Amino acid sequence: MMRSSYSKEDVILLLKDITGLVEPQSTQERERLIQAGRHYSEMLPIEYVPTDKYMQVYQEALTNYAKPTAMAVGRVADKILDKKNDRVVLVSLARAGIPIGILIKRYIKMKYDKDVLHYSISIIKGKGIDHNAMHYLLERHRPEQLLFVDGWIGKGAIFNELKRELEAYKGVLPDLAVVADPANITDLYGTHEDILIPSSCLNCTVSGLISRTFLRSDIIGPEDFHGAVFYGELAKSDLSYAFIHVIEQCFQKDNPPENIVIKGYGAEEVRELATAFGIKDIHLIKPGIGETTRVLLRRVPWKVLIDERYKESPELGHIVRLAQEKHVKIEYYPLRHYKCCGIIKKLAET
Repeated sequence: MMRSSYSKEDVILLLKDITGLVEPQSTQERERLIQAGRHYSEMLPIEYVPTDKYMQVYQEALTNYAKPTAMAVGRVADKILDKKNDRVVLVSLARAGIPIGILIKRYIKMKYDKDVLHYSISIIKGKGIDHNAMHYLLERHRPEQLLFVDGWIGKGAIFNELKRELEAYKGVLPDLAVVADPANITDLYGTHEDILIPSSCLNCTVSGLISRTFLRSDIIGPEDFHGAVFYGELAKSDLSYAFIHVIEQCFQKDNPPENIVIKGYGAEEVRELATAFGIKDIHLIKPGIGETTRVLLRRVPWKVLIDERYKESPELGHIVRLAQEKHVKIEYYPLRHYKCCGIIKKLAET
């Protein structure tokens, strides 16, 4: 079973440990290969080691946004139990969903004094869900018990992939619970606001020291779970439980309902941005705080759009810091669903 810095009481990782089997590649090299047609899941990035200044921004973000994150966790946990009751089995999508799944599990224990199981499995855009992991779950649990969890929804590509893949599993509902859904496409959300979930600021050091998931036939056999690497050498920098504990301390049993009314869908706005900036491939547009952070940490950005209303917002401090470190242009641009948006550079044109 996969190693991580999380306890098995918090999450059971249905992943194959491929530590030492894959040589990480630089961001530039990976981006060149991805845009030439190589699938991103067949490679692993070199994990970003945060600078002291970036870590200072992260700690400020955690201090400032722990409470709204905790309230959103509480709201979505209540919705999950309303829909599924306490027999629910949480299935987080590795990697961003894992800390959120742990927080939902802990909130349910705090408020309802119920212990729910939490697994994590891989789903990869363009490759699908880990069918071996699904079979493992369905050998042990009824299909209607399973409830999928992720951190946030950007455009909705993974949610759409999940819905397509689950058509093969009778009785498994294609629901996705998230903390933040600015795209306005799931009923199981904590907030429609594009909030900063502090765990989105970092990579493995806030996700149990594991990589994002990996799928390549020379390493992942037909009977294997999708793979991931354990970065044990980064143990001294691991903030995975520090993050969990800070959010957990902000839990409250009663969370006021959100009064945000959101019109339209995030995918419509992404298509508008593609037209406005002459971008033919909408996969190069990554909207929302979480997705913009990923672009800056893992991809080769062209520019970052920040909504003019959030020009000085500390919520976007880590994005501004990363853009400065990587010499990426920031443009202030009116956005409706999102506070910011990362656009990947089209390398063929550089």
